[in-house]
Amino acid sequence: MDPSSNFNPHSNPSQLKITDLRVARLVGQPMDCNVLRLSTNQGITGYGEARDFGSKTYTLMLKSRLLGENPCDIDRLFRKIKQFGHHGRQAGGVCGIELALIDLAGKAYGVPAYQLAGGKFRDKILCYADTTSSPDPTQMAAHLQRRIDEGFRFLKMDVGIDLLRDTPGALVAPPGMLDNTDLMHPFTGIQITDIGIDALCAYVAAIRDAIGYDIPLAADHFGHLGLESCIRLGRALDQFTLAWYEDMIPWQFTDQYVRLSRAVNTPLCTGEDIYLAQGFADLFQHRAISIAHPDPMTSGGILETKKIGDLAQEHGIAMALHMAGTPIAVMAAVHCAAATENCLALEFHSADLPWWSDLVEGTPRPLVQDGHIHVPDTPGLGITALNEDLMRQHLNPNDPDFFNPTDTWNSESSHDRLWS
Repeated sequence: MDPSSNFNPHSNPSQLKITDLRVARLVGQPMDCNVLRLSTNQGITGYGEARDFGSKTYTLMLKSRLLGENPCDIDRLFRKIKQFGHHGRQAGGVCGIELALIDLAGKAYGVPAYQLAGGKFRDKILCYADTTSSPDPTQMAAHLQRRIDEGFRFLKMDVGIDLLRDTPGALVAPPGMLDNTDLMHPFTGIQITDIGIDALCAYVAAIRDAIGYDIPLAADHFGHLGLESCIRLGRALDQFTLAWYEDMIPWQFTDQYVRLSRAVNTPLCTGEDIYLAQGFADLFQHRAISIAHPDPMTSGGILETKKIGDLAQEHGIAMALHMAGTPIAVMAAVHCAAATENCLALEFHSADLPWWSDLVEGTPRPLVQDGHIHVPDTPGLGITALNEDLMRQHLNPNDPDFFNPTDTWNSESSHDRLWS
């Protein structure tokens, strides 16, 4: 075989330069994101996705810092722009750029993204299916059974105080606090009573009776309860052997997670709002959680999330990946999960959208098969093109631009240096 057949004749990686960055905003569940397109002087295009929840500014402000740069310098460019990300959803632009850089580098070198992260530990990624909530446990069990029938072997549902709003005596709360979603859990004063705990236990018991115990079932969205109520509720739900309790309290309070982890017997999971590996360090060092739950769209992209997984592994902690986006973000997470030894599963939010897999070209239809996504061996993220006609159908009606020119951002600048 001719050795030259292994190389991309249209790419000279050492001379590759970024020439343009454009963005299109998509809306609709589960997507509220900006799709990124990085262009180069060699005609190679890289795709990324930013979970900026509407603002293109977090992404476009980075354009002037990337023009003329070689996208194969992934680590150097990430270090250059990572200061513009933060916890929560403010890192979307930085993370989306990182995905596009890896996509471009993979295409330039002719290797899949997981190879740039050190190689793969698995050929397919187990997906856990988030499922639309229902206050009726019989209906909720039917929703979960449908997921099982679709081939999913790891499930997640919401179990929280929203289910108790019509249950007299279930909650104690100061006036207006049940509708205040902007106040952190320790400051709401909301408490759950024995009546409320019994009602939630009956809800979960009915679901477990229906679907059994052979399939992992995780729980999320408990509500803005204080630590003491979380402990009481967690102890009561321990009997159902749930896969994890997710985000019971804000991730910032390591000492509260330590207290909670010592009080309950179910694994604790958090991390979708944490940016960079150093953001997880305190939780890991204190063994405050059992499962790290980063989202590559907020944690720093593929390589940074791989670092989070490796750091978690050093402390005996597993990793699952939070994900709610387009196939671009999901494929990035697939490559990250493949390259991280201690990754349990990848969240999948789009099982009820038959058109979702068709947003991109080059990946299987449907993307999730038998509850798994196969890790592609094609270059970059494995996406060859976007289905632009379909994407246009899901543009934000208030922001219908579709990869329009962004030249006004070419010269934006500031004094970025963090030292004197």
